[in-house]
Amino acid sequence: MSLNLTVTDTAADAIKQFFASENVNPEAGLRIRVIPGGCSGFQYDMVIDETPNEDDEIIEANGIRIFVDPMSKRFLNGVELDYVNSIMGSGFTFKNPNATGSCGCGSSFSV
Repeated sequence: MSLNLTVTDTAADAIKQFFASENVNPEAGLRIRVIPGGCSGFQYDMVIDETPNEDDEIIEANGIRIFVDPMSKRFLNGVELDYVNSIMGSGFTFKNPNATGSCGCGSSFSV
């Protein structure tokens, strides 16, 4: 089954700007993964990765290459990655329809 992960235009623009400011290789991508931790059990992690791993799913979304490992894939199906800019601050947000709960700060979730 193919992973359904959405990247909003706003998030894609923020990622592209960051990649440009850091002179990231055009073949590189954004690794999105789910790792144990946070007060709700799991948390999201994003890093720049030069190359995908052999077992990664590679997604092209709004001009961004995204690498997702097999374990994270099951938690990220149907997720929307967005970038918000508000009076309280700016940053990436994950809208996860699979999450059954989240912490007050919004950085971790449970399934």
